Amino acid sequence: MDKKQLGNSDLLLSPIGFGAWAIGGGDWPFSWGPQDDNDSIAAIHKALDLGINWIDTAAVYGLGHSEEIVGKAVKSASQKPYLFTKSSMVWDDKREITNNLKQIRRECEDSLRRLQVEAIDLYQVHWPKPDEDIEEGWTVMADLQREGKVRWIGVSNFSVSQMERALKIAPITSNQPPYSMLNRAVEAEILPFTHKHNIGTINYAPMHSGLLTGAMTKERVAAFPKDDFRRNAKNYQEPLLSRNLAVADFLKTVGTRHNVTAGVVAIAWTLHNPSITAAIVGGRNARQVEGVIPAITFRLTEAEYAEISAFLAAHP
Repeated sequence: MDKKQLGNSDLLLSPIGFGAWAIGGGDWPFSWGPQDDNDSIAAIHKALDLGINWIDTAAVYGLGHSEEIVGKAVKSASQKPYLFTKSSMVWDDKREITNNLKQIRRECEDSLRRLQVEAIDLYQVHWPKPDEDIEEGWTVMADLQREGKVRWIGVSNFSVSQMERALKIAPITSNQPPYSMLNRAVEAEILPFTHKHNIGTINYAPMHSGLLTGAMTKERVAAFPKDDFRRNAKNYQEPLLSRNLAVADFLKTVGTRHNVTAGVVAIAWTLHNPSITAAIVGGRNARQVEGVIPAITFRLTEAEYAEISAFLAAHP
């Protein structure tokens, strides 16, 4: 396995990491629906056993529950991965979520407790909101790094101008943006900027929240639980849904040549970009993890990348 260094850090990452959003479970605003905790722990153990060496979660996933499950799973695992988490989305007693950059120190202490660690390997600002508080929030992030509570600090969903403001205070180790063949917005400015400034990029949703796995169907979408956030996502609604499922079907034809799934091809497509350090890939059970593990080593040829590009251009 070829590991890549994350930005200015000493972290050497496997090409894919375990994304812990969905294992936060149900009953919160950005839920993927109900989730069995035993399945989650089995998924994490399988990922670590098969070579994944980092886990990305966030305090807000399941309103603390994802971090708790990650901490429990890692404590009982034979392999000890890097642990990445995120701050700045907070919730109240009514489980209502707001963006807040003024509680990062408290959030960090809570995350350390839930993850059962003394230091977080990569601590990230989840969203740059409110915009006017970015400098205050990033200053606290730098303080936490100096104090040893976090080893490296990064951002997520930041624009170029917002990263420029943060850089005036302290170096940025990484940026975590959404990036898939269905969402290429970061290609224009953000990826060139991070590449130029040696800011690592770990992209989330490389399979666009399950759309490009090859296992999604219109019937499955129609049967999503009421608390699955994807019910209201534009790419899961017509006319985009039919187009996106057609893209997934095309990826199946590419994957069949190599005995890999459409999802593995979708992940490899993002890793083809030299500005991407590694991709975050979710898994809700051990079987799903086994299905995406080939993405650790599978890479597209230039001809296959061009073939996919031509298909996407013909199906805008």
